[in-house]
Amino acid sequence: MIRTELIEPIDALLVRRASEHGDKVAFRDRDRAVSYRELEERTRRLAGRLADLGVRRGDRVALLLANGVAAVEGNLAAVRAGAIAVPINPAASAPEAVYMLSDSGAKAAIVDEDHLGIVEHAETPSLEHIVLAGPGGEGRRTLAFEELTGSGEPLPSAGAASIDAPAWMVYTSGTTGRPKGVLLSQRGCLWVVAACWAPIVGLGPQDLVLSPLPLFHSYAIVLCIVGIVAVGATEYVCERFRAPDVIDLLGREPVTFMPGVPTMFHRLLQAAPDGSLHCPTLRLCVSAGAIMPAALNRDFEEAFGVLVLDGYGITETSTMVTMNWPQGTRVMGSCGLPLPGSAVRIVDPSSGADQGPDEDGELWVRGPHVMLGYHDNEPATREALAGGWYHTGDLGRVDRDGFITITGRIKELIIRGGENVYPAEVEAVLADSPQVLDVAVAGEPDRELGEIVVAYVVARDPSGFDERAVREHCAQELARFKVPGRIELVEEIPRTGSGKVMRHRLAELAGVG
Repeated sequence: MIRTELIEPIDALLVRRASEHGDKVAFRDRDRAVSYRELEERTRRLAGRLADLGVRRGDRVALLLANGVAAVEGNLAAVRAGAIAVPINPAASAPEAVYMLSDSGAKAAIVDEDHLGIVEHAETPSLEHIVLAGPGGEGRRTLAFEELTGSGEPLPSAGAASIDAPAWMVYTSGTTGRPKGVLLSQRGCLWVVAACWAPIVGLGPQDLVLSPLPLFHSYAIVLCIVGIVAVGATEYVCERFRAPDVIDLLGREPVTFMPGVPTMFHRLLQAAPDGSLHCPTLRLCVSAGAIMPAALNRDFEEAFGVLVLDGYGITETSTMVTMNWPQGTRVMGSCGLPLPGSAVRIVDPSSGADQGPDEDGELWVRGPHVMLGYHDNEPATREALAGGWYHTGDLGRVDRDGFITITGRIKELIIRGGENVYPAEVEAVLADSPQVLDVAVAGEPDRELGEIVVAYVVARDPSGFDERAVREHCAQELARFKVPGRIELVEEIPRTGSGKVMRHRLAELAGVG
């Protein structure tokens, strides 16, 4: 069931929550908390001040902020002003951040002190104003965030844009090239809350959500900003993910719900004292952003006694496409069933024909949550949305009960001697080995076979790693051509902020490319 009452403009939702919940804490971080009444007032003031600076409907407001309440307020204020919020990874290098500032055509930027220098020295002609989240604000283009959100009568803003207009421009992770700006609407983001987070996961005003997710990523924007406001929940925003800190918070705060990516659950398992976690109020976890191996899902649930629901989502669909449900059948290793109200097809990429059960193909998605398009990139938009379906580029299969399993990316498919090898399938088997802590699989050119399968492994005990035993483990579960032709031991698997493997860096990491 889709909770349609949650799909109203964010501006109206904030006013409603301030009226209904008033002094209830909406968001907290380690330094401060903001109630729903304060959140509505502060974001309304900041929206008005942005308008007074000349920010109009459709203008872009970049956000270069560490995780915290200020990042939440900046996102909401930009949308309330009718602008398009452009969250930028605070861990991005200076050239990466400047590229996104320039490519987006941002007219204003809200930054913290750590990133002020990058923005002040960026040669971006469109950028007219810088708002500093913190004390200070002296300079031709720099204004103090607290002065704009503090006391005083709010200025009228240009007014929130249509619920169907672009509200966020979220840059893709750029694992294979320059990141693209994905344009998402309020309706699309709120629809995911109404179709997934509220009815399936049960997110509601009773929840205290602990979020270690980075707020520049679509997963966190939709669930941990929009979702919290839409249902009237409370959230503790972690500045960054550190397993010991999260374990401490789960033990002393009445946390009921925690989202994450597979890497986070993996590190919590490693860091938990005596292999267990004291989290008396935690009812549910959700994993998305990358494929969760069945072995990790099983190990976490057995060790901590908390259900972990795996789902599949991408930026271009306002995150979620599928989700496992807490009730009924679950298929470990799958990412669940399509969201109610959306449509998913598994298609032969070469012919466009629908595949049958358990046949691999590309996932196509259609629904209210699909992006409006890529910023300033009409050719890429036409290609991605050809025929009215979003062509994800992800490979997967569906079983006879409708459960979908992701097997990899089309561009990451390994073709060894004419046989298709899906990295995710090999990774799932390797992750089940007691010797393997983390793993990624990629293809490497080979003169005879075209490509060979190479596994990059973080070993639990590098000094005692038994490669032969790991190969035998793979041979028991995989066809011979899928068994890695070589295993490279590495210290860490390179991943994006959402947990996706950056496969183009693997060979470089091992020193073989």
